[in-house]
Amino acid sequence: MHVRPLGDRVVVKPKPREEKTKGGVILPDTASKERPMQGEVIAVGPGRHTDDGKLIPISVEVGQQVLFAKYAGTEFKIDDEEYLILQERDLLGIIQEE
Repeated sequence: MHVRPLGDRVVVKPKPREEKTKGGVILPDTASKERPMQGEVIAVGPGRHTDDGKLIPISVEVGQQVLFAKYAGTEFKIDDEEYLILQERDLLGIIQEE
Protein backbone atom coordinates (compact mmCIF):
# COMPACT_ATOMS: atom_id res chain seq x y z
CA MET A 1 0.00 0.00 0.00
CA HIS A 2 1.24 3.49 -0.81
CA VAL A 3 0.27 6.84 0.73
CA ARG A 4 0.47 10.04 -1.30
CA PRO A 5 0.27 13.07 1.01
CA LEU A 6 -1.76 16.09 -0.04
CA GLY A 7 -0.70 19.74 0.01
CA ASP A 8 2.32 20.54 2.13
CA ARG A 9 2.26 17.29 4.08
CA VAL A 10 5.13 14.82 4.47
CA VAL A 11 5.12 11.12 5.43
CA VAL A 12 8.02 10.20 7.72
CA LYS A 13 9.11 6.81 9.05
CA PRO A 14 10.29 7.60 12.60
CA LYS A 15 13.61 6.26 13.78
CA PRO A 16 13.08 3.26 16.11
CA ARG A 17 12.75 4.04 19.82
CA GLU A 18 15.88 3.60 21.90
CA GLU A 19 16.06 0.27 23.72
CA LYS A 20 19.19 1.20 25.71
CA THR A 21 20.41 4.31 27.48
CA LYS A 22 23.79 5.79 26.63
CA GLY A 23 25.16 4.07 29.74
CA GLY A 24 24.05 0.67 28.46
CA VAL A 25 20.97 0.17 30.66
CA ILE A 26 18.25 -1.74 28.78
CA LEU A 27 14.86 -0.05 29.00
CA PRO A 28 11.88 -2.37 29.57
CA ASP A 29 8.70 -1.92 27.52
CA THR A 30 6.90 -0.61 30.59
CA ALA A 31 9.33 2.29 31.00
CA SER A 32 8.22 5.56 29.48
CA LYS A 33 10.24 5.90 26.32
CA GLU A 34 10.56 9.21 24.53
CA ARG A 35 8.93 9.56 21.17
CA PRO A 36 11.59 9.77 18.46
CA MET A 37 12.12 13.19 16.90
CA GLN A 38 13.88 12.14 13.73
CA GLY A 39 13.12 9.91 10.80
CA GLU A 40 13.30 9.31 7.06
CA VAL A 41 11.06 11.06 4.55
CA ILE A 42 9.00 8.41 2.73
CA ALA A 43 6.68 10.62 0.62
CA VAL A 44 6.02 14.32 0.05
CA GLY A 45 2.99 16.20 -1.21
CA PRO A 46 3.10 18.63 -4.14
CA GLY A 47 3.41 21.72 -1.94
CA ARG A 48 1.36 24.62 -0.66
CA HIS A 49 -0.78 26.94 -2.77
CA THR A 50 -0.64 30.67 -2.08
CA ASP A 51 -3.74 32.88 -2.11
CA ASP A 52 -3.06 33.86 -5.72
CA GLY A 53 -2.81 30.20 -6.82
CA LYS A 54 0.98 29.78 -7.08
CA LEU A 55 2.42 26.46 -5.94
CA ILE A 56 5.27 26.61 -3.42
CA PRO A 57 7.06 23.22 -3.58
CA ILE A 58 8.16 21.36 -0.45
CA SER A 59 11.84 21.81 0.45
CA VAL A 60 12.52 18.20 1.50
CA GLU A 61 12.95 15.14 -0.69
CA VAL A 62 12.19 11.45 -0.29
CA GLY A 63 15.05 9.64 1.45
CA GLN A 64 16.29 12.60 3.52
CA GLN A 65 16.70 12.30 7.29
CA VAL A 66 14.77 15.03 9.14
CA LEU A 67 14.14 16.35 12.64
CA PHE A 68 10.54 17.12 13.55
CA ALA A 69 8.64 18.64 16.46
CA LYS A 70 8.14 16.19 19.34
CA TYR A 71 4.33 16.08 19.35
CA ALA A 72 3.68 17.07 15.74
CA GLY A 73 1.71 15.13 13.18
CA THR A 74 -0.52 12.10 13.21
CA GLU A 75 0.72 8.54 13.68
CA PHE A 76 -0.67 5.74 11.52
CA LYS A 77 0.17 2.13 10.61
CA ILE A 78 0.33 0.41 7.24
CA ASP A 79 1.33 -3.27 7.03
CA ASP A 80 2.50 -3.22 10.68
CA GLU A 81 4.91 -0.33 9.97
CA GLU A 82 4.50 2.91 11.93
CA TYR A 83 4.54 6.22 10.06
CA LEU A 84 3.91 9.85 10.84
CA ILE A 85 2.22 12.38 8.58
CA LEU A 86 2.93 16.02 9.31
CA GLN A 87 2.97 19.41 7.68
CA GLU A 88 6.18 20.86 6.33
CA ARG A 89 6.15 23.61 8.98
CA ASP A 90 6.50 20.89 11.67
CA LEU A 91 9.89 19.86 10.25
CA LEU A 92 12.72 21.47 12.18
CA GLY A 93 15.67 20.57 9.96
CA ILE A 94 17.38 18.19 7.58
CA ILE A 95 20.12 15.94 8.99
CA GLN A 96 23.18 16.06 6.77
CA GLU A 97 26.03 13.61 7.17
CA GLU A 98 29.54 14.96 6.75
